[in-house]
Amino acid sequence: MSSSTSAPQPPTRSTPGDPPRPEPAPGSSSWPLVVLWALGTALVAVVAAYLSGATRQLLLVDAGPVVRWALPVVRGLLVASTAVTLGALGTAAFVVPERRNTARLPLLRRVALGAAVVWAVMAWALSILTFSEVLGTSLTAPDFWTQYFAFWWELDLLAQIQLAGLVAAVVAVVVARSRERSGLHWAFWIAVIATLPLAFTGHSGGTLDHSAAVNGYGAHLIAVSVWTGGLVGLTLLWRGLGEDRAVAVARYSTVALWAYVVAGLSGVLNASLRVEMGDLLGTSYGQLLVAKTLLLMVLGGFGVAHRRSVVERLRQDPGARTSFTRLAGVELAIMALAAGLGSALARTPTPVPEISGEAIGDPAVALTGYPTPTELTWMRWVTAWEIEWLFTTVAVVAVALYAVGWWRLKRRGDSWPWQRLPLWILGWAVFLYIVDGAPTVYGRVMFSAHMVMHMSLMMAIPLLLVPAAPITLALRTLPARKDRTIGPREWILGLVHSKYAQTIGHPVIAGLLFFFSLVIFYWSPLLELALTTHGGHVLMVVHFLGVGYLFVWSLVGPDPGGVDWPAPLRLLVLIATLAGHAFFGVAMMMGTYLLAPDFFTSLNLPWVTDLVADQQLGGGIAWGIGELPTVILAILVGLEWANTDERESRRYDRKAVRDHDAELSAYNERLAAMGAADAGQESTPQVAPEAAGESRRGTGQEAEAR
Repeated sequence: MSSSTSAPQPPTRSTPGDPPRPEPAPGSSSWPLVVLWALGTALVAVVAAYLSGATRQLLLVDAGPVVRWALPVVRGLLVASTAVTLGALGTAAFVVPERRNTARLPLLRRVALGAAVVWAVMAWALSILTFSEVLGTSLTAPDFWTQYFAFWWELDLLAQIQLAGLVAAVVAVVVARSRERSGLHWAFWIAVIATLPLAFTGHSGGTLDHSAAVNGYGAHLIAVSVWTGGLVGLTLLWRGLGEDRAVAVARYSTVALWAYVVAGLSGVLNASLRVEMGDLLGTSYGQLLVAKTLLLMVLGGFGVAHRRSVVERLRQDPGARTSFTRLAGVELAIMALAAGLGSALARTPTPVPEISGEAIGDPAVALTGYPTPTELTWMRWVTAWEIEWLFTTVAVVAVALYAVGWWRLKRRGDSWPWQRLPLWILGWAVFLYIVDGAPTVYGRVMFSAHMVMHMSLMMAIPLLLVPAAPITLALRTLPARKDRTIGPREWILGLVHSKYAQTIGHPVIAGLLFFFSLVIFYWSPLLELALTTHGGHVLMVVHFLGVGYLFVWSLVGPDPGGVDWPAPLRLLVLIATLAGHAFFGVAMMMGTYLLAPDFFTSLNLPWVTDLVADQQLGGGIAWGIGELPTVILAILVGLEWANTDERESRRYDRKAVRDHDAELSAYNERLAAMGAADAGQESTPQVAPEAAGESRRGTGQEAEAR
């Protein structure tokens, strides 16, 4: 991993005249804390699973006692190792300042490496045990391993668990090869990605409101892991933090507060999908949920105690003795209880059926996880609405953060173009309609509606978001860190000035990504994957919105980064991309081969009688929606071309005023000298032939120079 995103490295602060004071080795004897906390989480998971009945022998198919009892243990260790990995990496990258006379990063690196390895191993163990439970065959059955390796990537549940283990192994490799903070920083984001496949396991994979269940569980898992693991990492380093204790605790307290809010809201969302109010005390699932909720409320009280007693006292006196370690110890014990209960909840039957009886016979539910919508009419383009919580949250947070940055600029008297805030709000409003409205509701089952969603993400929304210059606003409002940690501002600076951004931000590369993304997506199995899986749908939305944003940014973006090509060359790239996009639309309009045929024919929608005609309509939509944004882009590039010439003229005018037109005066003096030399040569009598020839050559050279 490169260090392009690393924060500035200021010198270590020290009192003048005093030698640097060595600090005690952080956490040298704290390894048992991590092991005991992980084992405690697994133990609670086993006890809770036993009390809820998840470990009882099944009547019809049963894999045996080893599998029944091993499943909660493995799931508990998986949750614990995920939390420790994310916590150690997040603490190293974002929370704890690094000093030259300490060894904080090496300790956190070792903890993260060990936890990531355990995470990967537990994920693969969970996939094996899950397959044994689903098959109803013990691990020692003669044909078990043959069947397992025959279906380990065929079954979605196994593939998701194993994918999480694979990405966790990548995290371990990145951590093992990282020697600087920037490497641990990138490993943290990869670890966040590794948690996402786990969101499809448990009850989320079979819930009718599939996207809400998966998004809620994914957000809950990430928030709890960062919150819990961060406290583990901070506790490990406590002895060696010294004067940085106040800074570290304050930063962790802010992260923990946001994680607490996300965990609480996502928990409420998950509970609303799986249990009704009357079942909270009368069912095993409801009782576990109530117990976990109470523990969450207690942990919120500990957070308030940290802020009021520990942080303020350490700010006044960094060396003061505080109750942090006692509070952290009790808090970690409660977190182990909550994590164990969460693991048991994943194996406890829910009171609310995951799929209702009438939905079982719906082919759309079997293929997409959503019921078949009613016939598409003009009114349904306005009234059809299903909230997609992940993207809705992203849009709301994006608008709120931009508004806060705009308000900060206004409060301190800085100027900001008035049109940028409305453009930003309008862009995300259109995005909300696309992901929550009819384009997505019907885009799951109709190719033409899907193309409206796709082209809007790639062409329309970026034209509203890019001119708002969000990166510039962030860099002007976010504070810079002076203690070698990577804050939001350092992360943005490192990203936009990295070699990666310089490569993909080149107009030619951005144009190629734009065009080939269309071709590869629609003429490959990726289309059907995006239509049939929630993960594929999320990746499709993120990818095409990102590719469209990148393409517009490389051409007319006001934000820093990328490659600043001359306007004429950018206009050529735009024309070439427009030709490729038109070819894509026309090819789809003229095509008679049905894309994703198994999917669309299995839906058997009564109001879509001609699937090929609907696909051809989608090609026309792709061509039509792409034309207007392309014309707008061409106008913007042309205006920038004209403005560039005007700015150059104004720059030369200002320079002439400052130096009293020194460049023009020097040019006139040179012309006068050359004229005087020519006049002197014409008045000289009887010049020798050689001299005359030489003079003619000189005159020619001077004339050429003129």
